[in-house]
Amino acid sequence: MQQGRFGAPVDAMSPFTSSVPRLDEVSSDNSRDALSPTVGWNVVHLFCRSTVDRRGPSSDAGETPTRSQMVLEAVDEARKSDHQVVTAAILGHKADICILGLGPDMRVLRTLQTALQRAGLEVVDSYVSLTEISEYASGVPEEMKQARLYPVLPPGAMPAFCFYPMSKRRAPGAENWYRLPYEDRLQMMYAHGAVGREFRGRVLQLVTGSTGLDDFEWGVTLFAVHPDDLKECVYKMRFDEGSALYAEFGPFYTGIVGDAEQVLADIGLS
Repeated sequence: MQQGRFGAPVDAMSPFTSSVPRLDEVSSDNSRDALSPTVGWNVVHLFCRSTVDRRGPSSDAGETPTRSQMVLEAVDEARKSDHQVVTAAILGHKADICILGLGPDMRVLRTLQTALQRAGLEVVDSYVSLTEISEYASGVPEEMKQARLYPVLPPGAMPAFCFYPMSKRRAPGAENWYRLPYEDRLQMMYAHGAVGREFRGRVLQLVTGSTGLDDFEWGVTLFAVHPDDLKECVYKMRFDEGSALYAEFGPFYTGIVGDAEQVLADIGLS
């Protein structure tokens, strides 16, 4: 009897053997079809360090491109494929730059990542997610739904940047978000959103879903007018019941949004 992926026997009549084509049966054309969610966009945050070497790999074509030129070309290629790319210079030791890519095709984002790595950027952390409409926001106006599923980034006049992942607590014997009745969860999320709306015009929030895609359940990207807007927003939202009892947070990344050329100059890669 055949062995499955994890060593378990697979019956010859199993749908896993009869309906899934082998790699050599998949045509080259199908293998390059866009890999898109049924609703919304793919999102990847790439947190990178720059390398000391400012020159790119040698080329038979003549002049060797600089690392910054290769990064700019990678960003430009993704944008030509109808994907958005946001760049931010990161403060602190965790990374030098964040490159946020979003758009319909996961393959384009993977190509962007490969090109950045070839340009000499070392990816030291990352986050993969999808734009979404929360189950608690199904009643919002259609215009707001479209803005969440297909955002236009970065917002103008909001150079302060922050990203962090988060999940809802589900530890046995402690507060468990997923054991609460839906109506209770809905009420807490309404209260959570009311706090966020106090910062309209000062902070723009993009919450993307990552259950089954990365280590946490959501990625939270904040753009703000001033750095203390970020701090005040996150601080106040931690006091509502949904956050105080049920939220768990991952590492925070803080930086300065700018066009790619300026950000590369800010991190010494120009």
